[in-house]
Amino acid sequence: MAKARNKKEELGAGIQALLGSISDELEDKQVLNTIIDIPVDQIEENPYQPRIDFDEEKLKELSESIEVHGLVQPITVRWMGNNRYQLIAGERRLRASKMAGLLQIPAYIRTANDQTLLEMALIENIQREDLNPLEVALSYQRLIDECNLVHDALAKRVGKDRTTITNYLRLLKLPPEIQYGLKTRQISMGHARALVNAGSIEHQLNLYRLILEKGLSVRQVESLVSGAGNPVTKPVMAPSGLPIHVRKIQEDLQSHFGTKISIKRNSKGKGQLVIPFSSDKDLNRILELINR
Repeated sequence: MAKARNKKEELGAGIQALLGSISDELEDKQVLNTIIDIPVDQIEENPYQPRIDFDEEKLKELSESIEVHGLVQPITVRWMGNNRYQLIAGERRLRASKMAGLLQIPAYIRTANDQTLLEMALIENIQREDLNPLEVALSYQRLIDECNLVHDALAKRVGKDRTTITNYLRLLKLPPEIQYGLKTRQISMGHARALVNAGSIEHQLNLYRLILEKGLSVRQVESLVSGAGNPVTKPVMAPSGLPIHVRKIQEDLQSHFGTKISIKRNSKGKGQLVIPFSSDKDLNRILELINR
């Protein structure tokens, strides 16, 4: 009798657990395509997040605003089942909300497969105003490579003309040193577009360094690239501070680490190598490359 009772109890518990699971799933499905408050600890990070660097100071400012006013613009997540959600768009808002100590935040719930998730995250990222041109170009390239979009289809998805897409993608052909200058806003998109047409990598780098040294305008650089010259600038000269073989090492290092490398060397061969980084995340990336 005791065994029979135990079996009935186990069967009853199993049915209750199954009914509870089905009930939870039906309840979750009912919130699709709606905005509700969900606990932040139920939100998983977006594995396809295209944004790498987050300005900590601006993140703190947003966090302070959220503390006072709450999160005004909901994030977007996809429903994963079992009270779990995965972030689609709004990682900056989610991070700032956690910094502000919020336990739950408003979110728009929707369904999305992995490719749609990636595409949505990239497009949402592109539409941000604080992105540098290189981040936009990398996002466009990922949409092409990982979402199998041709230039025309990509242009329609992001609401840009095909020429704009092409101009951004050409930035990825520039040497790492110039890409770093664009990323850190030492030069503008206009400067970079002019340098793309400058021919050899050596000539591009010479012009880039002259821009930094002389503060050349975009029009002046375009004039130098076209061969017309400019009376307010000196002729472009090859840098003479380092021997050719050391300069080649510097350029190889810049290509390897994806950042501007500084080598200082005296006539006896003594000097120093400086590898700058823009954040803790960037430092870890460089350290991983060194340890490979």
